[in-house]
Amino acid sequence: MDFMKNVFIIHGAYGSSKENWFPWLKDELERNNYQVFVPNFPTPAGQSLGNWLKVIGEYGYYINKETIFIGHILGPVFILSVLEKLEKPIKACFFVSGFVDFLGNEDFDVINKSFVDKDFDWEKIKGNCKNFHIYYSDNGPYVSVEKA
Repeated sequence: MDFMKNVFIIHGAYGSSKENWFPWLKDELERNNYQVFVPNFPTPAGQSLGNWLKVIGEYGYYINKETIFIGHILGPVFILSVLEKLEKPIKACFFVSGFVDFLGNEDFDVINKSFVDKDFDWEKIKGNCKNFHIYYSDNGPYVSVEKA
């Protein structure tokens, strides 16, 4: 059985599918025969892990062994929660400026609470993705090196 190569690009808190480098990356990947999804998640109003999981749940059919997740800022910690729930492994994850704890910024910590204030099932996460790539900056405005 052939599986379509799918990429999901996941934005962060206060973000959207139309910002940053997401439209450019979507175009580049589509030129290379990837099917690319850039869902819009509720933020800041309605932002919760449960609400975001409902959104990604609508794409469950497209998640397969060739799937790649790319997350920015809040996206990586959300993807970790997705990996905990999958019944089959994916190909790879690329995390850009991700974190797994409170950032020390009240504007973000309040709306990110349900994403980070939990115990992660690291064994399930590692079982569902063996290929992680992590990128961070030493001068990012939201995620310090210590939190990356």
